Amino acid sequence: MNKKILFLVFLSVLFLPVLVSAINTPEVMARNIQNMVWYIGSTIVVIGWTVAGILYLLSMGSPEKMGTAKKAIIAAVIGTVLVVIAGLGYLGVKEFLNQIIGA
Repeated sequence: MNKKILFLVFLSVLFLPVLVSAINTPEVMARNIQNMVWYIGSTIVVIGWTVAGILYLLSMGSPEKMGTAKKAIIAAVIGTVLVVIAGLGYLGVKEFLNQIIGA
């Protein structure tokens, strides 16, 4: 099975209970999705920082291993920035829509 399809199936299994809940209003569903993305993203970022730190400690001055560790640290920084932007993006969109709708 294609890895992209498997990843999309995994994400749909995670988000499906939130999306099909008939009790929730759209605002509550959006907040639940935002919380889920925040928790999953934060967990991935912490794992990324941990792996990058371990790679850096285990490189022991080897140029090849140091290069790999530096790439992992850059990826962890980018991941952290993306998670923060995603977390704040919900609040920005919500505030923007409240101003447009006037709610």
